Amino acid sequence: MDGFVVPNNSATLAFDNIDLSYGRWDNQQLYRIKDFALLGEQYVDSSEGSLVCLATQTSVERLNSLPQVAANWQGKMSVALFAAGPEEFVVLQYFVTYMRLCFANIRENATFHLLTPRDFDKLPRVAALPLNMRGKFDCQYPDRTLKALLKFRSLKTLQWRQRNTYPQNHMRNLARKGCQTKYVFLTDIDIVPSTNSVPQLNHFLRTANCTKSCAYVIPTFEIDVRATFPRSKNALVRLIRKGLARPFHEKVFIYNQYATNFSKWLSSNTNDTEVSVSHIVTNFEFLYEPFYISVDNAPAHDERFLGYGFTRNSQVYEMHIAGYQFYVLSPVFTGHWGLQRKQARPAWREQQNNANRRKFDVFKSEIFVRYKNDPRLLLKAKKNQILVK
Repeated sequence: MDGFVVPNNSATLAFDNIDLSYGRWDNQQLYRIKDFALLGEQYVDSSEGSLVCLATQTSVERLNSLPQVAANWQGKMSVALFAAGPEEFVVLQYFVTYMRLCFANIRENATFHLLTPRDFDKLPRVAALPLNMRGKFDCQYPDRTLKALLKFRSLKTLQWRQRNTYPQNHMRNLARKGCQTKYVFLTDIDIVPSTNSVPQLNHFLRTANCTKSCAYVIPTFEIDVRATFPRSKNALVRLIRKGLARPFHEKVFIYNQYATNFSKWLSSNTNDTEVSVSHIVTNFEFLYEPFYISVDNAPAHDERFLGYGFTRNSQVYEMHIAGYQFYVLSPVFTGHWGLQRKQARPAWREQQNNANRRKFDVFKSEIFVRYKNDPRLLLKAKKNQILVK
């Protein structure tokens, strides 16, 4: 591993005391779960002083995003990790060790939970990583570090990953329940919060007066990789004017975030020190998928949805049917690297999407009964009233 610099021999590998041959099952007995597999050194103390925790989830390939997330989110983080087999578990051990040694906020405030598939033990094991892996890590290059570690996965493990769906909703539920605060900010691992979000949000949430079931939407933007991550809303607006940033999924699938009403947010108060409600979401779209903060009594993510398609939006849609009101906050925001383009999706992704679409019809009928609220009937009643008039 040329040029790979790393923890000294006295460093203890993350999860060294974890036995993955047992753990609690998910509802379908497809996955084993290890809650609080590794606790942040200040995780318990930070829970007492903060109202909000960032809950996020990832497969092993994307974990290199966490250092930047942690640099901007100086507070409590609950991170759900997926390991497809023993090889990926070893990669997680080394990379989590690396992050805890290199990044103080991850060591102090990030707590990790593990999820593994039922047939975990049937996949290949890593014989042994080179002894020099316990030398020194280069803290400046998390991307390079993870890339080097991922080379230890065998072809059999990679083929398993292609055949099996990533359990996104299991992971979201696991991360959510790992938070020990009143409010949870649920994200994906590659969604980077704006700087100073934690103190700003804590101040806002201490005085938030929500009489209904509320969710606070944090607008998300795509940022060109040539740009520097904006340190304020004003800096973000300047990037947008230069064509170096734009609303998340605007060119790929606009309805994903359309109801946030970015135009209204961009024209609202740009005070960069105090969080306030910019506006209320009034044009809820069926496929709306905002990243939001809410009290953790919001509906769970339905774990029947595996892989891609209908995973986040099904949960947000249930919130809508249950009567939640969505409030868009300013000046806080989140960023996702790269201006996305429409590309032909791989066949496996479209297959997963179609499978989940079929499940959604059943799910939708269930939540209409659960909340005694079928928007189709309400729409029909309104049309009848118009005809009578």
